[in-house]
Amino acid sequence: MNKLNILAAALIAGTALTAQAGPAEDALNKSGCMACHAKDKKLVGPSFQDIAAKYKGQGDAMAKLSEKVRKGGAGVWGPIPMPANGPEKINDADLKLAIQTILKS
Repeated sequence: MNKLNILAAALIAGTALTAQAGPAEDALNKSGCMACHAKDKKLVGPSFQDIAAKYKGQGDAMAKLSEKVRKGGAGVWGPIPMPANGPEKINDADLKLAIQTILKS
């Protein structure tokens, strides 16, 4: 493969990744997740990277995190509770996309 083909492949891959990140970022922002969480640092709640590390390799991570978002919780990451977030705040499709994105952090 010549340098031009490699560059073109890299640009196409980068564009695909950017397109995939858009809806996930929108879901995280419109549902209010970003008010308490950040990708790489603790705010009110843990960073997405810390969440991903904690649940790495757990086959039921999606179900556990979905339940935590829906029911809320406290004590796992510190004393400040996370409020429950029902489907009126984040629909099931956006929740799944957001958690998939968090777990890839």
